[in-house]
Amino acid sequence: MKLTDFKALTFDCYGTLIDWESGMIEGLKPLTSRLEKSLSRDQILQAHARHESSQQKWTPGKRYCELLPIVYKRLAEEWGLSTSSEECAAYGRSVKLWPAFADSAGALQYLKKHFKLIILSNVDNESFAGSNERLQVGFDAIYTAEDVGSYKPSDRNFEYMLDKLEALGLEKSDVLHTAESMFHDHVPGKRHGLASCWIYRRHEQKGFGATMNPGDLPDVDFQFDSMADLVKAHQAELRA
Repeated sequence: MKLTDFKALTFDCYGTLIDWESGMIEGLKPLTSRLEKSLSRDQILQAHARHESSQQKWTPGKRYCELLPIVYKRLAEEWGLSTSSEECAAYGRSVKLWPAFADSAGALQYLKKHFKLIILSNVDNESFAGSNERLQVGFDAIYTAEDVGSYKPSDRNFEYMLDKLEALGLEKSDVLHTAESMFHDHVPGKRHGLASCWIYRRHEQKGFGATMNPGDLPDVDFQFDSMADLVKAHQAELRA
C-alpha cells in the first residue's frame, strides 16, 4: 500500500490539524488559575475528555460551541469552583481561536495538489470556519457533527461521510482517513473498512490527552509524527 494509491484524504481536524489541546488549556485558564492545588496539563485534558465525551453521548444534536460551555460548567463543579454563564459561553466561542499546528497549512497546500481534501470533524460549522482561516486551504467537502447530528466515534458520522463521498466520485478504496485520535477516528474508521493514516502528534507524551482511552489500538496502514512527515513520505514515493 502506498500513499499515491489514494485519491482523497479525509481528515479529523482538532488534534490533527488544529492544536486543540493548547487551545483548551488556554481557554480553561479562568478556571485553572483559581485552583488551590494545580493540576498537570494531562490531568486537565483528561478531565475535559471525560466530560466532553459524556456530553456528546447525552446531547448528540447539540452544536459543539453550545456543548463546550456545559463541559466548562461540569469542570468547574468537579474542581469546586464557581463560574458564570458568560464565562462558560466564552469557552464555547474559543474554538475559532485555537491555533493550527505549525506544519498544517503548508502540508495541506501541498497535499491539495495531489488529493481531494475532506474534513470529518466533531465541530459546528461556524467554529470550523474560524479554524479553516488558520488552515489556509479550500477543502473539497466539510462534514461536521452539526451536519450529521451526532459525534464521532458514532458510526453515523462515518456512514454519512461515505454516503456523501459517492457524489464526489469517490469510493471507499479511494480514501485514506488521516487523524490523530484513536478513539474518535481510527477505531470507528476500521469498523467501516477505511485505510488509516495515524498522525501521532502526541508521540512524545504519555496517554491520550484530550481524547478517551480507546482500549485496544487498531492496526494502522501509515503512521507519521506530523503532517510534515506525511508530506515527506509522499514526496519520497513520487521520487521513487
